[in-house]
Amino acid sequence: MADLLIELFSEEIPARMQTRAAQDLKKMVTDGLVENGITYAGAAAFATPRRLALTIQGVLDHSPATREERKGPRVDAPEKAIQGFLRGAGLTMDQLDIRDEKKGQVYFAVIEKPGRPAADIVAEVLENAIRNFPWPKSMRWGAGVLRWVRPLHSIICLLTNDTGSTVVPVQIDDIAAGDTTRGHRFMGADAFSVTGFDDYATKLKRAHVILDPQERQDMIWQDATNMAFANGLEVVDDRGLLAEVAGLVEWPVVLMGKIADEFLDLPAEVLQTSMKEHQKFFSVREPKSGKITRFITVANRETADNGATILAGNQKVLSARLADAKFFWENDLRVAQGDGLTAWTDRLSNVTFHNKLGSQKTRIDRIVSLAATLASIVGASAGDATLAAQVAKADLSSEMVYEFPELQGLMGRYYATAAGLPDAVAAACQDHYSPLGPSDDVPSAPVSVTVALADKLDTLAGFWAIDEKPTGSKDPFALRRAALGVIRLILENNVRLSLSDVIAAHLAQSALSETGQDLAADLLAFFHDRLKVFLRDQGIRYDVIEACLSRGDQDDLVLIVERAKALAAVLETDDGINLVQGFKRANNILSQAEEKDGVEYSFGADIKFAEEEVERQLFAALETTTPKIKTALQAQDFAAAMADMAALRGPIDAFFDGVQVNSDNAIVRRNRLNMLHSIRDLVGQVADLNRIEG
Repeated sequence: MADLLIELFSEEIPARMQTRAAQDLKKMVTDGLVENGITYAGAAAFATPRRLALTIQGVLDHSPATREERKGPRVDAPEKAIQGFLRGAGLTMDQLDIRDEKKGQVYFAVIEKPGRPAADIVAEVLENAIRNFPWPKSMRWGAGVLRWVRPLHSIICLLTNDTGSTVVPVQIDDIAAGDTTRGHRFMGADAFSVTGFDDYATKLKRAHVILDPQERQDMIWQDATNMAFANGLEVVDDRGLLAEVAGLVEWPVVLMGKIADEFLDLPAEVLQTSMKEHQKFFSVREPKSGKITRFITVANRETADNGATILAGNQKVLSARLADAKFFWENDLRVAQGDGLTAWTDRLSNVTFHNKLGSQKTRIDRIVSLAATLASIVGASAGDATLAAQVAKADLSSEMVYEFPELQGLMGRYYATAAGLPDAVAAACQDHYSPLGPSDDVPSAPVSVTVALADKLDTLAGFWAIDEKPTGSKDPFALRRAALGVIRLILENNVRLSLSDVIAAHLAQSALSETGQDLAADLLAFFHDRLKVFLRDQGIRYDVIEACLSRGDQDDLVLIVERAKALAAVLETDDGINLVQGFKRANNILSQAEEKDGVEYSFGADIKFAEEEVERQLFAALETTTPKIKTALQAQDFAAAMADMAALRGPIDAFFDGVQVNSDNAIVRRNRLNMLHSIRDLVGQVADLNRIEG
């Protein structure tokens, strides 16, 4: 057994590519080793700005010898078939065996492959990995043909066992593998040799390189939060930025600087976004007020002045950036306070939303119309809802959103407030884009919910009208996300509406389509597909969802989900499971009889034709339970309805155990079949239990 160390040392690798590159290196090498018969005990990959590293423990010294027997064609087979078999096996005629089988003599190939040293296999696998590495972008340099993300300088490829370390002979263009590397670009000494992974990691740290990205992240976060805490402040949590910054440095040195007083009145989100996007700075705020007053930057080296020069330079550049942001902010405020955002909205008539769906202004007009329809359904003020729909996208014309598109909606809230619009309208300007994903917060204020629904429903209806639907994995307009947003808005706010009716009316009113009902039905099916995914993620079985969607009233998502939850809960009980089995048995017997007799047994059973006590007991149970179930269904209390249905489990089981439904007596048989129809009809009012598996 041996341990393998690989390092690919290059110029700076972009931070966004490092994690994936480390994973790719690990997968390509380990898969290649296993495919060639070399197993291992464990592996770990690492990345810094200038290197990818891989350690693999417990590598076999040799691949095992193999012996494979392949059955070929018959001896009297056509020559082409025999020659094809020889090529596939890599043998000649004199190496084949002839064996007797039932249908005659058959050629057999015995392919024996001796084991190979691990070093030979490692060399082949690593060369293949380097030459075929899946960088998103790569380059060539010099006279070589190798492509790498940045110029590759050196390779370590070492096999280490109890007797010592051996360099695996790998040659990539003019780069030969060795056992040497370099430390930090500025603080490291000359090149040094290593004997294995532990020696490698230790010497790198002495040379001011922390190999593990997670260790660099932990160092940065701990130093930053400690520094902020010492000044009575806190660092704004941003794990994405933390991972990115850790990919920019090999030896992180945390420094904290001040934001000039003239910029402290900018919205906190503007400060945070500007510092993150342009400078990769962390924001530091006052815990009580939330006001951002300082920043954290991470240098890649220690300096004699403890970072004073670095901080001075960063603060100078930051002031220039924030001066631009302040200029945008003040200009935008003047516009917002001057004409109530209408100038910005009018400007959107020159901005195309989609060449088949018109301008952004045209789309806003459609959203306003739909918001007016939805307001009464959601329970929002119609005036506030239509006003919010009119101005919600006004900030798309602002200078701040032009500079920082990720602030759209948020700046709309600030500008609506500055324009003196109601708080509910300002909140809707920010919230109408939400939810953006499965974990995003869902708006709950009625005006925000109304405009958010109108925005997403118009998007979906519009793209359905021009036949731009998601296909396979392609969804360029994020329509699946929009549908999930509609579902979450409806369910989490208990919005009761007929989706297809609203969509069809909107398509007709906005002149998007002349076949509104057909498109609405197709779009409703798309909502059902997204609902299945949403409910499965919440732990509701696929067959339970199908059983509830098979009901006729598929338009009300709230009802569908309440049914699904009630059915899922009752299926967790023995009574529920047995009820499904009893229902299926009743349905099977009834369906077979109706098909055979050509009639429908739906005329009601009469207790006077009951012959057995178990029949009379089932009549009594149905007479007692049916009114309760119907009352619960009218109140849309599906949990209570399902619980009452589950209580029928005992009488139904006893009925099937105690009687023969298809009696020789035609009157009794018809009466019993009519009873089964009553059971099927009653239980089917919640869900189609035939869809339940098992």
